[in-house]
Amino acid sequence: MLRNGLEPWHLLILAIVVILLFGSKKLPDSARALGQSLRILKSETKAMKEDGGPAGPAGPAATEPLTPRPARPTSGDTPQARSSGPEGGARPH
Repeated sequence: MLRNGLEPWHLLILAIVVILLFGSKKLPDSARALGQSLRILKSETKAMKEDGGPAGPAGPAATEPLTPRPARPTSGDTPQARSSGPEGGARPH
């Protein structure tokens, strides 16, 4: 069944479905944006090859794993803020 892979009529059906889904007005804009993105990607990879590799931050900070900091409670989350209400936190006996 999948022995021959994609045949020309498969691509024709795919093109018809894409045109029906996205409309003929949006396709040129999408193709233009895709072309610009590919041009930018090509120029960036060429620049990386000329520079000798990916440029990243150097030093020990780049190799250390990030550890999350504990969240600081807001004023309404502290136990003192919850217990002190309109009565001032103490109930008369």
